[in-house]
Amino acid sequence: MTTSRRARPEPSEYAPFYHGYVASVPEGDVVALLREGGRALLDALATVPEDRGGFRYAEGKWSIREVIGHLIDAERIFTYRALRVARGDTTPLATFEENEYVKTAGSDARTLSNLAREFGAVRESSVQMFESWPGDAWGRFGVASGQKVSARALAYITVGHTMHHLRILRERYGVR
Repeated sequence: MTTSRRARPEPSEYAPFYHGYVASVPEGDVVALLREGGRALLDALATVPEDRGGFRYAEGKWSIREVIGHLIDAERIFTYRALRVARGDTTPLATFEENEYVKTAGSDARTLSNLAREFGAVRESSVQMFESWPGDAWGRFGVASGQKVSARALAYITVGHTMHHLRILRERYGVR
């Protein structure tokens, strides 16, 4: 059920860096959109042959497997932040350097199907967490990467981030 507490966050609820992610999320219940976005990514990955997992659209760009590994890591980080904020924890949360995470994740040594299964499990966990929140959790604020952020904004960032990378997978990697 959509509530005003789950409504699209105001720009003051997140760092400007995340505006594109939040703005790209369509209208609707953010938890339902999170579930649908996970299915859309998994459906797209199901069309990619395993031997194409190492494809990079340009030198120095991530492979398809690395993009999926990045999505897994980022979702875990965004939802960890969301959990902390939703629970009222005001301890400032550190940033993460996505390129360093990709370098050390070892995603290219894994299969696409294995990465897809992990993403599916992480996404289902995210859906369950956001679904479980009481209404007041959505409006709580914390600090991540030195910027004020609401729990609601972190839900939208999680949805929008995956949408962003799915769009890139389609446009630059030829994933359908």
